[in-house]
Amino acid sequence: MARSSSLSEAEAGISCFASSLPGFRGVLKHRYSDFIVHEVARDGTVVKLTSFDLPTECVDVKEEEKAAPAADADHSQALESFRALCGDADCDALRGLLERVAAGGDSDVSPVILSPDADKAHRSDVHNFFKKNFKFLVTDTVEHSDGVQRCIRVRLGSAGGGGRGGGGGGRGRKRKNMGGSDWRDDRPFDSRGSSNWSDNVGKFLRFHLYKENKDTQEALGVIGKMLGLQPRSFGFAGTKDKRAVTSQQVTVFKVQANRLAALNNRLFGIKVGNFCYVKEGLLLGQLMGNRFTITLRGVIAESEDVIKASADGLGKNGFINYYGLQRFGSGSVPTHLVGAALLRGEWKAAVNLILDPREGERDDINEVRKHYKEHGDIDKALRNFPRHLVAERAILQCLKKCPGNYLQALKGIPRTLRMMYVHSYQSYLWNHAASMRVQKYGISQVVEGDLVYNKENPSEESTSVDIPETDDSNTDSSEIDLGSEAQPEETIQSVKIVDSGDLLKGMYTFDDVVLPLPGSQAMFPGNEVAEIYHEMAKKDGISLTENAHGVKEFSITSMKGGYRRVFQRPIDFQWELMTYTDDSSSLAETDLDALSRTKPREANEPVTSEQSQDKLEKASDTSTPTNGSDSLENKPTGSPDTVPRKLAVKLAFTLPASCYATMAIRELLKTSTSVCFYYFIIIIYLHACCLEIIIKISFVIFTACRLHTRRHSAAKILLPTWDIYLICDLSFEVVAMLGPEVTWLVITRPGGW
Repeated sequence: MARSSSLSEAEAGISCFASSLPGFRGVLKHRYSDFIVHEVARDGTVVKLTSFDLPTECVDVKEEEKAAPAADADHSQALESFRALCGDADCDALRGLLERVAAGGDSDVSPVILSPDADKAHRSDVHNFFKKNFKFLVTDTVEHSDGVQRCIRVRLGSAGGGGRGGGGGGRGRKRKNMGGSDWRDDRPFDSRGSSNWSDNVGKFLRFHLYKENKDTQEALGVIGKMLGLQPRSFGFAGTKDKRAVTSQQVTVFKVQANRLAALNNRLFGIKVGNFCYVKEGLLLGQLMGNRFTITLRGVIAESEDVIKASADGLGKNGFINYYGLQRFGSGSVPTHLVGAALLRGEWKAAVNLILDPREGERDDINEVRKHYKEHGDIDKALRNFPRHLVAERAILQCLKKCPGNYLQALKGIPRTLRMMYVHSYQSYLWNHAASMRVQKYGISQVVEGDLVYNKENPSEESTSVDIPETDDSNTDSSEIDLGSEAQPEETIQSVKIVDSGDLLKGMYTFDDVVLPLPGSQAMFPGNEVAEIYHEMAKKDGISLTENAHGVKEFSITSMKGGYRRVFQRPIDFQWELMTYTDDSSSLAETDLDALSRTKPREANEPVTSEQSQDKLEKASDTSTPTNGSDSLENKPTGSPDTVPRKLAVKLAFTLPASCYATMAIRELLKTSTSVCFYYFIIIIYLHACCLEIIIKISFVIFTACRLHTRRHSAAKILLPTWDIYLICDLSFEVVAMLGPEVTWLVITRPGGW
């Protein structure tokens, strides 16, 4: 049954706090620059964009490959050899290509698609032939129009060009092929097998990707199109938030730095720099964590002492390491419900959950969903579904080929995305187990039966974790690495169940407590917390010990599982209380701001685990001092007497990979991170900015409505265009929160209550 709203925190198992300190109110991500994320590499360096300079290493491109073919070049001998290799038809096609090239210019030289060739060894011979005899041409393999056979595509190369004869990506132009169809030419040219790359230079170009208000896949998609590369050509350790300013490392195979650097003038909201060549590409999960710089605007509290106590408490006490609501998607169909259907083997139900209409989605997309549900018109749905709905489009494309084969349709979803559904269900169970652990036993001590990382024998055989994480990002399919077909496994310490002897020794603290993500190799706690896993799974018709079907990737007993800390303290935590006057001003410095302000210094900065007060008083590139001053205050544009001053809190801290910064903010504010609550706070914040006029108008309207209600006993007053509701009896706390000068709070919304 379709839900009417997005998942609430309670439904996701998020119900406890680590401390009883009071919270305060603040607006998160009022501007995307209020949420800055720097990736922390495995060696502990904070990834920042500090330079646009090219690396000292250079990739030599042979002069013969730079030069265009001479118009009078004699290729007759090579053509005869090619005729013997591929036949008359392909030879004639190649001759035509050479003639068009010799005629001058390459703007209208379309690729040539050779005859279908099922022999992989023969295709390799053809690729090698072009490498040897036609170095100015590049080749790659594409599918035939029947979707089964494979063909070799040949086109004119360029310096550093892609394809098996080039060094990077192709041009990415769409060209018509011999048959008049351009569907195959839309595919980027493959960069494998390049022969013009120096052995002394790493085959991967690593660079720092800086992006503003874009998700990782979107940014790399833009760069890929400019370079003529497929999305899977890029490697990265984790996806980053969309509504944020983020910096992270990315690798790409055999692309010269000057080609990438040349894009900076054409990129909007994206910059690349800090280039270097490395031997290996990045894989998902290859990071230590993330450094966050978060600004909360419109802060309202009983006193500054409350803010100080809450901020200091977060740094000292930490937070419960829940999976954030982003893990379960932002729509009315949470991803864990799809995961549960997959674990039960209900393939059609899972497909329907993904495709059916849902509340809260864009009207145009929902119309496509409704039309497909009513009429089953796959072609129309494929035409109208946006490309970022990768799962929906993949399912429909498979159903078009194999009607009624729902399992095959689900397998058509890119592996990273389809496994995210199952991992989401594991996270759902983990959250509920964590809440039960805190509610039943508290957070002050370890109890018998707890699972902890084994300190006595950490060298025992490790347990694998095969659950890739997103770094505080949405699970929208557009933010997933759709090109990765296999995820790296991360090994962690072995675990043990705490016994009475361990309690007497006092060698474990609550910081050591972990809970399992269910799987065949995951151990459950030895106390009542283990029961919550099986009880909740049973309610969903799922067994954690037996397979419901034979599809391994959708069977929880075929997954290894893993462990996650229940409690997390932010690393190198710093905070600052500041004032500002302009809502549109930026309160934190981004990498691009720093580059424009001063000459780049160190490319990276080491991460430390110290949380001393000395560090809180020092300015650094990753944080600001916590002296409560107005050091970054934006000067008012009007008179100081007329421009209201507002409070903001800026936080800087590092979290390990897979930890959610929103859960740290939740602990600080003691408020929900759900979409509905967030919008409610935004409404309050926006109205608080212009209450002086609204209060006067609303008071008059409210008085008139009260008189009208008394006379006519009306249950509700509908105004012509929008309803005005006075929040009084139900929201005294909110009204008081806004300050003594606020007497009435007016909330408006279209269409009635």
